[in-house]
Amino acid sequence: MSTTTTDVAIIGGGGAGCATALHLAWRKARCVLLERGFVGGQASGVNYGGVRQQGRDPAELPIARRAREIWGRLPELIGTDCEFSVSGHLKLARDHAEEAELVAYAETAREYGIELRVIGRNAIRAEYPWLSDQVVAGSFCADDGQANPRLLCPALARAARRAGADIRENARVSDIARDGDGFVIRTADGNEVRSSILVNAAGAWGGEISARFGEPVPIETIAPNMAVTEPIPYFIKPNLGVCGGNVYCRQIPRGNVILGGGRGEADAVAMRARALPEITLAALRRAVALVPRLASATIIRTWTGIEGYLPDDIPVVGPSRTTPGLFHAFGFSGHGFAIGPAIGAIMSELVLDGRSTTPIGALTIDRFGGCDKVGELPDRARSRNH
Repeated sequence: MSTTTTDVAIIGGGGAGCATALHLAWRKARCVLLERGFVGGQASGVNYGGVRQQGRDPAELPIARRAREIWGRLPELIGTDCEFSVSGHLKLARDHAEEAELVAYAETAREYGIELRVIGRNAIRAEYPWLSDQVVAGSFCADDGQANPRLLCPALARAARRAGADIRENARVSDIARDGDGFVIRTADGNEVRSSILVNAAGAWGGEISARFGEPVPIETIAPNMAVTEPIPYFIKPNLGVCGGNVYCRQIPRGNVILGGGRGEADAVAMRARALPEITLAALRRAVALVPRLASATIIRTWTGIEGYLPDDIPVVGPSRTTPGLFHAFGFSGHGFAIGPAIGAIMSELVLDGRSTTPIGALTIDRFGGCDKVGELPDRARSRNH
């Protein structure tokens, strides 16, 4: 057995954890990241790939703004763009109530410096003639885009290692405990890490860690159902979402259409998840109803991963209220891929400076008041997913 002493231990190798390691290493803090599988092996690496500000909860908008700035500088920061492109995000309304929702949200977004262009029925038909008559309006954010989820976490981890971080894969944590003023973390292979600071970035399993320290949260484990088609002629430039969030799709320049909607099966204990054919077909039917040209496209692969959702559809980000030196960043509710790069910057500020330059006051763990059971995910939360 070996023992490593470090300044900061990070549990979880998703986007939030890898970005936190990177930002800490840039600031010369010693850090060890422990990931029980491979970095990006769950939600951060198997998601839809949208990078958007539109539709975020107002509590997340400052983070989304900061993340978008980082996404634009990825090549200089980590040596690759992770196939990020500024395609824009077009959110569609299918009735007049949804159109009113788009108009109201555009006003909210403007308060945060995000300009959305609401497009009426006639204009959207002229601009996007491939949309069906089911679409009555849309809201377009020109600054949003899309990227390849499979590339981000490995790229962040490589950059963190270059900067001096100790990134350990296949390092399953078996025990965590307070030890004086710090923490001792033991892994299944018999190794031990001692640190002054602990960052809980464990994704869908983050609630298990917070509960150990007297901070249970009503986290729900889900598996977003994803699929991709064969290449077809490229015609969908913007990343597409809908009010209600029950279908979303984007096309990459080589022609494949990535689409999702609904949930597969997830087993957090076994760390296994699978897409369901009936859910995939339902999402495809909804996509075809919006974009009839997709009717002839053949699905060539389906997949999913394990994600943690919280009842209010926003993550826990910030210091523990029970345990000095413990910080949380989990429960991203389908948003972690897009905002993960900014979460790393925020966590490094919290750890090293005691405060962040980005407002996170609405994301504290104590908003759940010590809840000790899983809550139902409200419909309004699902509506913002895409």
